Amino acid sequence: MPGMGNSLRAAALLAFVVLSILVSLLISSVQQFGAGIYHFSNATVAGDEEEFASLRGALIYQLNERRKEIIPLLFLDGYENGESFYQRDQIQESYLDYSLWNEIMHGSRKAHMDEMDCQSLVDMQAVEVLGSGYTKLVVKVNLAGGQPVALKLVNEQGIDMGKCVEDFKDPQGCRELVSYKLKKEIVLLQRLQHPNVIKLKGHCAGDAGERRGEGGRVTVILEQGNPLQMIQLLQSPWEDRFRVCLDLVRLLHFLSQSPLGSVALLDFQPRQFVTVSGELKLTDLDDASAEETSCQTDADCTLQFPHRNFTLPCSAQGVCEGLNEKRNIYNAYRYFFTYLLPHQAPPGFTHLVDHIMNSTGELKADINQTLEAFEHILLLYKSGLHLDNLPPSIIRDYTVMRGMGTSGDTEYRCWPSYSQQGCVLSVHSAREAAYICNSHSQCNSFTLTGQKTWTGRLLASFRSSFSHLVPDGTSEVYVKQTKGPETSTV
Repeated sequence: MPGMGNSLRAAALLAFVVLSILVSLLISSVQQFGAGIYHFSNATVAGDEEEFASLRGALIYQLNERRKEIIPLLFLDGYENGESFYQRDQIQESYLDYSLWNEIMHGSRKAHMDEMDCQSLVDMQAVEVLGSGYTKLVVKVNLAGGQPVALKLVNEQGIDMGKCVEDFKDPQGCRELVSYKLKKEIVLLQRLQHPNVIKLKGHCAGDAGERRGEGGRVTVILEQGNPLQMIQLLQSPWEDRFRVCLDLVRLLHFLSQSPLGSVALLDFQPRQFVTVSGELKLTDLDDASAEETSCQTDADCTLQFPHRNFTLPCSAQGVCEGLNEKRNIYNAYRYFFTYLLPHQAPPGFTHLVDHIMNSTGELKADINQTLEAFEHILLLYKSGLHLDNLPPSIIRDYTVMRGMGTSGDTEYRCWPSYSQQGCVLSVHSAREAAYICNSHSQCNSFTLTGQKTWTGRLLASFRSSFSHLVPDGTSEVYVKQTKGPETSTV
């Protein structure tokens, strides 16, 4: 697809000024994306045909081993009967979804008209390199219609590719080998569809004008997300941090009983996640595993972490009970809950958050119990039931002016706030906003704008003073009443 290659190279060159180092990786990879038929080189290695044959045989062996990793993932939905995919002694080919495999290997997926294929990438424009790792390069591009998507492709300058070429002396064969991670990820994205898993928009195998899928030229097309920024998240309101943790628990609940069985995320790091419109999504699945750990005694079922070890029971069937699920829970605790949940949790939730921290940090709760605890907090937070102790009379100290806004505000800052320039917090009602205003020495008024957060709570803007009122049909202004001086009678 020459047009696509030229367009992407041109876009990369235009971005060179601001992406000089990263775009060099993009150009290197994309220049090799297009034409090419997979074959082992006919050239001899330093004239030694015997050594070449040995290297080719070793590479073919590695290719077959990668294929064996993917085959268990191709079982058609419904053919489980309670068995783990990795416990079957014999694989019955009649139950394998070879249509999916053929689409991955030999072309783009055309069975679903809403999915993107190689033609969707014509005239795309590169925006930036989102990341590069040992195996893959992730690039943000705008398609011809302007829609942004993320592309994953083999990182030609990555460590995996370099090591393979060094070992086997066959760049095209190595591209095929390294691309198996991308192919595995396509299968997993098809099998593990969930609101908290990045959406697979399509893929392109090879070039539309040639024998597609050969030579490892696979590009995965994904919805565009924003990398999870933990530092920025730590400075966000508790409500947003809670959302990330809740989304993660909902994902882990799904993975514990997925169509593939219980799935463990072996590379569990914040960098494996992105946010799409505030929703957390897992974006890297190539290191996900549904393999059950076999055992003879409980000692074979040890989960080892840097500062803690846990021993789980060995079942009568000879597998470690709940090991994948427990691994996920503890990683969620140490990478997410520890940093995001306790700090500045609403006072009414402190004991509930402490319970979650203790039960997940000690692996005393399974994923069902953990999800139930999170959903309970969400219910209380959205309904305002945790505010029952606030006196109803608290709002009587304020004069309300409906259909009005303010101008000439004297702002003050609070933390964490939805605005860096002032104090904007989420509240369940005017009563909670009045309680917050009373707790801030600078606050003399607040406005409810009608804007809402993801939980349906209102955004309230707090200020020290304002110069005058202005008509605003969506807002309500609450001004603290000034108490007159007390008088005494003789």
